[in-house]
Amino acid sequence: MTDKLNDQEAEECVRKLLAYLGDDPEREGLQDTPRRVLGAMKEHFRGYEEDPVGHLSRTFSEVEGYDELVLISDIEIYSHCEHHVVPFVGKAHVAYIPDGKVVGLSKIARVVDTFAKRLQVQEKLTAQIANAINETLSPQGTAVILQCQHFCMCYRGVRKPGSWTTTSRLTGCFLKDEAARMELLTLIGMKRSIGGAGS
Repeated sequence: MTDKLNDQEAEECVRKLLAYLGDDPEREGLQDTPRRVLGAMKEHFRGYEEDPVGHLSRTFSEVEGYDELVLISDIEIYSHCEHHVVPFVGKAHVAYIPDGKVVGLSKIARVVDTFAKRLQVQEKLTAQIANAINETLSPQGTAVILQCQHFCMCYRGVRKPGSWTTTSRLTGCFLKDEAARMELLTLIGMKRSIGGAGS
């Protein structure tokens, strides 16, 4: 792994890229672009500075023995493809069935966001979210379903705007128990679009 660049060196890299593209990095409209690009990238990829498991570290056990479905649906995703560094956006549906402990609902969304704010592929992002919940909460089952549009397909390459990619990772009772799986898919309105097995 190479040594991390400082801000000045990183800005110079952006200037070189602007010149490579055929523009003049010294013209008025581009003079501050390297600094702005770095600021945007720090925001886009802040997930490298966060610990997703840390979001799940505080759990609650006084839940009157609750052991049914917990579903957080339609969590917005804004991520970047690691192959082309262009955005992909969509929704995450995350569910688990507790086995003695639950976590604050906002923490699930934070886990999704932390992993999304890194260079990603959708399949890996799906697995990372599920694995973090599984390993930290040890639930009876975990389900993560992502539905995203990839700009690398929409406005470059095959150029197919409007196409959606769906990925899923199901564990435990969601994988083994058809009734639990059907309850989940019915609640998020995907009974017809997901076959049942985790990816």
